[in-house]
Amino acid sequence: MWTKPTAGQADKTHRRMTGGGSDVMAGTYDLSRPAGNVVGMGDTFSMDVSERSAMWASTMRGHEVDDAVVAHGDSSASLHRSQSVLREVRESIERETLSQGAALAQGAGKRAVPEEPDLFRTCFERDRDRIVHSSAFRRLAGKTQVVVYPRDHQRTRLTHALEVAQVATAIARGVGANATLADTIALGHDCGHGPGGHASEDAFDPYIPGGYHHGPWGADVSLRHLNLCEETLDGIRNHSWSQPAPFTVEGEIVSWADRIAYCAHDLEDAIHVGILSVDDLPDSIVRVCGHQRAQQLRVFVRAVIDSTIREGKICMDAETAAALAELRKFTFERIYMRPDSVAQSQAMIQLLRALVDHFIAHPDLVPNYEDPYRWPPQGFEGIDDKCWRAVEYVAGMTDRFACEQAATFLNYDLSTIPPGLGRGI
Repeated sequence: MWTKPTAGQADKTHRRMTGGGSDVMAGTYDLSRPAGNVVGMGDTFSMDVSERSAMWASTMRGHEVDDAVVAHGDSSASLHRSQSVLREVRESIERETLSQGAALAQGAGKRAVPEEPDLFRTCFERDRDRIVHSSAFRRLAGKTQVVVYPRDHQRTRLTHALEVAQVATAIARGVGANATLADTIALGHDCGHGPGGHASEDAFDPYIPGGYHHGPWGADVSLRHLNLCEETLDGIRNHSWSQPAPFTVEGEIVSWADRIAYCAHDLEDAIHVGILSVDDLPDSIVRVCGHQRAQQLRVFVRAVIDSTIREGKICMDAETAAALAELRKFTFERIYMRPDSVAQSQAMIQLLRALVDHFIAHPDLVPNYEDPYRWPPQGFEGIDDKCWRAVEYVAGMTDRFACEQAATFLNYDLSTIPPGLGRGI
C-alpha cells in the first residue's frame, strides 16, 4: 500500500531533482498534487503526471539517513558484521562444508583467457551472472520448449532452464555438491538451441560436419565470448545423456535435473490444454510418482539424493528410474510424436533450412559479419565461412524472429506451420 507524498516530501524531492536551484531546464515539479499539468519554468516542457507517477518520482533519490541513503523512508532492517564476506571466505566455506568430490571454486577459475579473481564473487558465481545477463539466455524466452509460439502458461526454453536450475540446486544441496555450479550449468544448458526447439538440430545437421548438437553449440558457440570456467562449459556441453559424461558431479546432476524437469512440466502443459488427462497416465508411473508435477518432482529429486548418498555416485534407484523412463516414453509418444507436433517440426525444419540457404547466398544480410566471435571456434574448423555465419545467425534467432525473417526475405507463408500444443485446439 502506498500513500500520497506530503507537501514537505514533495518539496524535498523537488530540491533533490533540481539541485536546489531554479535553473529553467530543471523544471518545477509540484509532486504534492495527485495529478495534473506539470510545467517547466518558462514553459520549457509540460506533461500530465498521475498520483502514482508523482509518488514514484518522490522516491527518485531514496531517503537520507545520517550519511547514507535507504530505499524506504520507514526502513528498520539492520545487519551487523565487522567486515564484508569476501570471495576467499566463501571458498573456505565450500572447502569445509561440501562433500568430497564436489567441485570447489578457486580464484578466477580455469578459463581459456586468464582473468583476475573477483573481490566478492566466486568463479562459478561470476559464470552464473554472465549467463543470466547474456543475450543467448534472454532469447530463450522466445524459443520453443515443445511448440512454436507457446501460450502464456506453456513453457519456453527460458522457463524450462529455470525449472531445471531449481531441480539441480535442490539435488546439489541434498548431496553436498556445489549448488552454485549446478545452478550455473542448468541456466546455460539450453543456450545452444535454435528456433523451433529440437527441430533446429535436424534443420542444421546438413550444414555442420558431425551434425548440430545444442549442448556443444551452446558451450562452444553461443556462450564462448563469456570466457566461462571449464567446469561450466563441460556441464553445458555434455548435459544430454547421449553425450560423454560431464567430468563434475554437478554436471551429472544437471543431466538428471534436465530430464526430471521436462518430463514433469511437458506433461503438465499437455494436460493443461486438454491433449492428455491425468487419467491417461499408466498405473506403473502413478504408483511410483503420482499424477501431479509437484509429486513427481519430489519423488524424483528425493530418489537421486538418497541413491547418490547410498551409492557414492550420481544415480537413481532402479524402481524410480524405471518410472521416469516410462514417463519419458509416454510423453514422447503422446506429446512430441503426436501428428501435429511432428508436422510442426517438419515445417520448421524446412523454414530454417530455407533461411540458412538464403543467408549463405546473401552474406551481406548477416549482421556483424566481420565480428571475430562469429568465426568458427576450435572444433568447428573446415566449414565454409558463409555457411558457418548463416547457421550461427539463424541458430541465435527466436521462433518469432525466424518466422518474421522467412516472411520478409522468402515470402514464406507462415500459415503452413501446423498448430502445435495448445494452438488450433
